[in-house]
Amino acid sequence: MAEKLIITNNIRRLRFFAGEMTQLELAERVGASRQTIMNVEAGKYTPSLELAFRIADAFGVPIGEVFERQAEQPSEGER
Repeated sequence: MAEKLIITNNIRRLRFFAGEMTQLELAERVGASRQTIMNVEAGKYTPSLELAFRIADAFGVPIGEVFERQAEQPSEGER
């Protein structure tokens, strides 16, 4: 069985270093709702590839500085 992929992000940190940009300001820059940005930042929603690139572009950084992946280890019962 394939490992589950966990995607984490650095949006909160990047917003802080971008002059304490609000979630609403980021949402307006990338063409999304504040709720979408809030859920992506909280790890409750994985953005589309297009939105992920738009977020990275809003901060002027490579996508790898915004999003990172981690493989979750299978539990004992899944091995």
